[in-house]
Amino acid sequence: MKWSFTRRFGFLVNDVSRLYSQQFDRLAREEIGLSQAQCRLVGVLAAHEGDEPLSQTELAQRLGLSTMAVGGLCDRMAAAGWIRREPSPTDRRINRLKLEPRARKALAAALAIGDDLTARSLAALTAAERAQLLALLAKTREGLLRLNAQEEIAA
Repeated sequence: MKWSFTRRFGFLVNDVSRLYSQQFDRLAREEIGLSQAQCRLVGVLAAHEGDEPLSQTELAQRLGLSTMAVGGLCDRMAAAGWIRREPSPTDRRINRLKLEPRARKALAAALAIGDDLTARSLAALTAAERAQLLALLAKTREGLLRLNAQEEIAA
């Protein structure tokens, strides 16, 4: 018997994510010279602007990556002029991360790439189906966040 996983939620979500990520990464590298991981880093920092700047450790937590992986990513991005590190005024062991102006422009381009890729990916769906898909994924995300919160309370 041949197994098929194409109707299983976890498989589909992961496979769609993998395929979308591959396409986004290729387009972002070609059009703006940043990888998908670098675009995510810029996006998280941009979403946090106006608040106290994030440290590398906080950024790693938000990206779901190891501190070492984010450290290397930040090293490359700082050297290329996308971000800058500034010493924390309260703890000299911590550097706070800030976006350079060119990173904000790159983020706008990355969002446009994502919008175009999403439109092409979902072209076979009606507007109502696209809205329903996003609403259902948002509910699923909320359910998973609740499970995570319950596990943290139980631990």
